Amino acid sequence: MIDGFLRHPIAAAVLLGVLSVTGLSAQDDTRTLRVFLFAGQSNMEGADSHIEAVDEFPPFAGLDQPQPEVRFHYCLGREDKSMSDGWVPLQSVRGWVGPELSFARLVGRHVKAPLAILKVAAGGTHLGGDWNPDQPSGFEMYPLMLRRVREALAELERKKIPYRLEAFVWHQGENDMFDEGYRANYGKNLARFLACWRRDLDAPDLEFQIGELCCKTIWGMDLRPRMYDIYRGQKAVTDADPHAVYVPTNHVGVEIGGGVGLHYHYGTLGQLQHGESHAEAYLQRIGRLPKRERPLARWPYAEGAKVELFVLAGHRNMEGERAFVAELDKLRGGSKLAKDDPSVAFRYDIGGGFRVSDGWEPLGPAGFDETFGPELSFAARLHRGKQRDFAIAKYTHSGSQVIDWCPEGSEAKDRNRYAPFLDFVRSSIAQLEERGHEVELAGIFYHLGENDMSWGGARSRVAERLQALVSQSRADLGMPELRWFVSQQEPTDDESVAKIDVLAAVEAVAEADPLLTHIRAFDLPGREKQLVIATPGIVALGELLAETWLAR
Repeated sequence: MIDGFLRHPIAAAVLLGVLSVTGLSAQDDTRTLRVFLFAGQSNMEGADSHIEAVDEFPPFAGLDQPQPEVRFHYCLGREDKSMSDGWVPLQSVRGWVGPELSFARLVGRHVKAPLAILKVAAGGTHLGGDWNPDQPSGFEMYPLMLRRVREALAELERKKIPYRLEAFVWHQGENDMFDEGYRANYGKNLARFLACWRRDLDAPDLEFQIGELCCKTIWGMDLRPRMYDIYRGQKAVTDADPHAVYVPTNHVGVEIGGGVGLHYHYGTLGQLQHGESHAEAYLQRIGRLPKRERPLARWPYAEGAKVELFVLAGHRNMEGERAFVAELDKLRGGSKLAKDDPSVAFRYDIGGGFRVSDGWEPLGPAGFDETFGPELSFAARLHRGKQRDFAIAKYTHSGSQVIDWCPEGSEAKDRNRYAPFLDFVRSSIAQLEERGHEVELAGIFYHLGENDMSWGGARSRVAERLQALVSQSRADLGMPELRWFVSQQEPTDDESVAKIDVLAAVEAVAEADPLLTHIRAFDLPGREKQLVIATPGIVALGELLAETWLAR
């Protein structure tokens, strides 16, 4: 069988004949329509996104416009459904941004075959009930989608358009958390779901992409054990099924809500990144994902030179969630930051392992979706301060909270960062030493968890968890004099959490530890939204961290 599933019998005979004569693989075929199925609940629909906001995010400019070269068939919503009349050009529905918009554009850049997306999604629906293929309840989403798929494919057959089912993109699970039976049996139900689609579409090898539930949302904090149950169910399926893959999404943006700032949905930026994450997973599977090669053409340090290693670590703003390379030109000196600096060796593990450097690279923009963190301006300020022979290692997970970084961790073991973070620090030192350098760990620069400030259960324990992280890291690294520099932006100012004086608690930890420097990062530009810092603020944060080091 060729990759995917070719439904039209005449087209199948023709295509197989062409492949046998020419020796082409299925991925070389540029004529057969590749049909992708998208399904799930609100974070598949595009809830709380706004099509008019797309151009606020430079890498995605233009995605507010229809894509006439991509066919689109959809049925969205629960009681009040929005449905296409057959196949139409790919476009926004209800003024929302769905992951299919960025998915199609990225895939289309690397696959020359025509593309089609069939999407059925409705917020607040369950796999255990609505999407249950055997006993659907509620909005009966499984039979609804099956009818839509069959109708859409029949239309292609009537028009004699050769096609194949290429992949099924599934993002759902939040609502199953609230039912004990659904949550406990999510993995079993998901495996049955996949099997029934393959049976009902006569596509035994249909590929599935299972999207991770984003732990950057409020549910990732106050419903952490329940989210972990869904994660384990999803991973059990993708680990056992050779035609299913788990697609991380914890690195993507999340809508900023009112009040404390936390939210339940990806929103505009998150949906655009969500779609690209699935596109990259698909392109990786078919061998069409371009390699990101950023080699150091020349090792920047003299043989035997002493190298000072700076470690940058943290969450969404240390990662640079909303700092875009394209906006650097607007800032004084920004164009220089956008260029690689081969005098600084740079190593990174960002997005909780979503993107990892290939050894040491030249310092430069390395974030996903053309983003960057404070490391660029941090290095530039050190250069101006005459700092010589230094390297930077960066470790971030923007979907984590402080509990994930402290030694105790939590029941959501996949999110525990303490041990892998220390391994990253050790390996960074070891790799430099293997090149013959004496290495001094100049310090760890940690930007305190932004989401922790917005939920009382986390905010009340930030200081003690920070202290545990700092103290235990020194012991486990065998560096009792290791310096920590902890930056903190203004804590969330909402009556529901303001009574917890987290600033005073963190300052008390720093006052008791002469090797811990607390940095108030309160006056950064680019703070129009709670929790996240935009491009100018990330540049300013890097400069502030470096100035604190130079003034020590």
